[in-house]
Amino acid sequence: MPDCIFCEIVNKRMKSEMIHEAEELVAFKDINPQAPVHVLVVPRKHIDSVQDINQNDAELIGKMILVAKKIAEANNIDKDGYRLVINNGINGGQTVSHLHLHILGGRRMTWPPG
Repeated sequence: MPDCIFCEIVNKRMKSEMIHEAEELVAFKDINPQAPVHVLVVPRKHIDSVQDINQNDAELIGKMILVAKKIAEANNIDKDGYRLVINNGINGGQTVSHLHLHILGGRRMTWPPG
């Protein structure tokens, strides 16, 4: 997708602090962290948002969550807890139109999130 910052990162045309790479997914540190641990899990396939997921993407979405679990364990936030977030659309707080899962941890999360 032209002009998609996450596609640029996935295709290594833009630098990021990559912490996981697999055939279908990558994970990298957020450049504007909102917690001590803030990692984004991004599919290599460009999907604009949750609203653009279809039945064929079900396994990919499951893999995103399993990768998030491994990253939480690797960052020692699995025992005390962490938050997984997928923002959808402008009112949902989505700022990049490429599906991505936030892993936030290392501090106590508040509710409501804002």
